[in-house]
Amino acid sequence: MKVYLDNAATTALDREAIQAMLPYFSEEMGNAQSVHSFGRRAKAAVEQARRQVASLINSDPTEIIFLSGGTEADNLAIRGAALGASGRHIITTRIEHPAVLATCQSLERDGFRVTYLQVDEDGRVKVESVRDAIESDTSLISIMHANNETGALQPIEEIGRVIAQSRASGFEHLRFHTDAVQSVGKMAIDVDRLGVDLLSISAHKFHGPKGVGALYVRKGVRLAKLLYGGHHERDRRPGTENVAGIVGLGKAAELARVEDMTRVRALRDWFESEVSARVPDVKINAVAAERLPNISNITFRRIDGEALLIALDLRGIAASTGSACSSGSVEPSHVLTAMGLSRKDVLASLRFSLSRETTREELDYTLRAIGEIVPHLRLVSEEDGIEMGLPVESRS
Repeated sequence: MKVYLDNAATTALDREAIQAMLPYFSEEMGNAQSVHSFGRRAKAAVEQARRQVASLINSDPTEIIFLSGGTEADNLAIRGAALGASGRHIITTRIEHPAVLATCQSLERDGFRVTYLQVDEDGRVKVESVRDAIESDTSLISIMHANNETGALQPIEEIGRVIAQSRASGFEHLRFHTDAVQSVGKMAIDVDRLGVDLLSISAHKFHGPKGVGALYVRKGVRLAKLLYGGHHERDRRPGTENVAGIVGLGKAAELARVEDMTRVRALRDWFESEVSARVPDVKINAVAAERLPNISNITFRRIDGEALLIALDLRGIAASTGSACSSGSVEPSHVLTAMGLSRKDVLASLRFSLSRETTREELDYTLRAIGEIVPHLRLVSEEDGIEMGLPVESRS
């Protein structure tokens, strides 16, 4: 049996999205910037997708910019807003996606100051921490909507109100960005209710194609250019449009508008309760926080998470130890570390992420595998500790 539980890394491309994209790989080959009929049809398809994405987040279509994905969206939002402002101070959190953290670090090398806010044990930043961190020189606040490793939702709406109050008291230049790559398509999002100026989207996180995404830019927000070339995307992102990818993104956005994740949440909750009942000494991370309905991060104490990941893979089950963009890193998860987990517990944690295609039968198969593998790994670990002469409390 093959079970795919790594949907936070990427999702299967929806068949309807594939069908919508196919003509733009062949007979509809026009450049969307061309004035002839081929170009006009391509342009019409791009603008339809713009309306579909805008509808998903309740924005105006003119506020949507198409680009290559979430990483580029984060870079354009953060660097574009920072370099286009007079202030030199940025606020973010310690649990952001590498696309945000690395961009902020690059700005530090350019002379900006960045405040990295701590989170609580459930991976949530406190609104008061954001309020207290705002300075006269603060130009941008970037806080993710939902964490990609734990699914924990941040209080974006409340932070948005704090920023609105700050603007009313003289901080008119302050901008608010949220990386919503994990949350778009899995929950209702309204950019006005959230109070954000910039919001990042990636198609392949909600059954669209890889290599295409969008950035919401509120009217009136200025962004410095990162790329130079033509005047595409209202002079904000040059380069010939990926028409097929954009059409796929638009179709995925249309389908996501009517998707009900209630069933997925119920499956996730059942899976977590069954893991806790069947396997002793486990911990569900961020369980007390409001979370996305499809992500479960579980610590299996006294094992090596990589060993469990490989053992599951040998049985046809795909999960992960964290962000796919951090794979290959020798460091433990910065997200779980920021939440206060010990290094041993961080290295013993796995992420299981469901989709609308996940079935109870697949999760039951996964539970049986976990129930067999974890005790074996713990026994092997304890035996290795005995052979090395380690005290019981040192064995892992």
